[in-house]
Amino acid sequence: MNTFIPPFDFHRVIVSPWTADLASYGWIMLMGFFVATACGLVGNYLMLRRMALVGDAISHSVLPGLVIAYLLAGTRHSTVMFLGALVAGVLTTVLIEVIHKKSRVKQDAAIGITFSSLFAIGVILVSQFASKIDLDQECVLYGEIGSIPLDMPYVQLGSLVLGPPTLVRMAVVALIVAALILIFYKELLVSSFDPGLAFALGINATFVHYSLMSMLSVVVVSAFESVGAILVIAMLILPGATASLLSRRLPVIFLFTVVHAALSSVMGVHFALWLDCSIAGAMVVMGTALFVLAWIFSPTQGLLRRWFSRTQVEPGETALQHGEQRAVS
Repeated sequence: MNTFIPPFDFHRVIVSPWTADLASYGWIMLMGFFVATACGLVGNYLMLRRMALVGDAISHSVLPGLVIAYLLAGTRHSTVMFLGALVAGVLTTVLIEVIHKKSRVKQDAAIGITFSSLFAIGVILVSQFASKIDLDQECVLYGEIGSIPLDMPYVQLGSLVLGPPTLVRMAVVALIVAALILIFYKELLVSSFDPGLAFALGINATFVHYSLMSMLSVVVVSAFESVGAILVIAMLILPGATASLLSRRLPVIFLFTVVHAALSSVMGVHFALWLDCSIAGAMVVMGTALFVLAWIFSPTQGLLRRWFSRTQVEPGETALQHGEQRAVS
């Protein structure tokens, strides 16, 4: 009888991925790192703009864009897929804005209407044309990160093996995202906090907004094959949410986002080997575990920090009086 929690084999779970099986699991860890890094960096701006659900909407609406792009072009070439995702992502953003501004429907409801409808259309298209587009519901929902090492032929630069084509593409996307954030740091920052100030400074906040949505679409479609539609939203939010608990300075948050991506990817592979489960799902669970640890132990915003602050208030002294005394001192 299978047990719910299998026995822990230290050599198979911890040692083997770094020794005998490094040729396979090394690529998987790298793919998870690049996916989580690219998604996390973009996700920081989604959270600054309070648009986390827009990332969810685009991650789901990419599906019909991919299918329709293939049906129109007759190929699964990455350029075609990117264009389909871009169109679907921008269309999703436009539909949300139109529904929200041209009706009494609030933005969160508009997001729910848009992404659920488009995702349902995508599921129908996949079920109807799955034999032609080489997509199925399991791939759509959970991704195929475990098959990354089987993506042949590997990309080579002279005698240097860069890795599977999917991984190389994701690495390029992650580097481009990091470069664009570095180059347009001021524009993204100002337009995220105060669009009115951005226009006063000569920054077209509307253009920046749709450019960010386009970049998000590219990231999502690049990660789609590995982690699937459902898990992309976790990769978009968890790294940045964890980092924001550890620092209030955006450059430091970016650094912690990359660290979170690395830790969740490595720990996720080990966790998946232990439980014999979905690797992408295990990476998200480990990312959630890191978030919980930051939530509890954060030196500035953690639960323990807040508990100790409350216990320092002397008996009979109200929290307001304690705060006033600290302000005066």
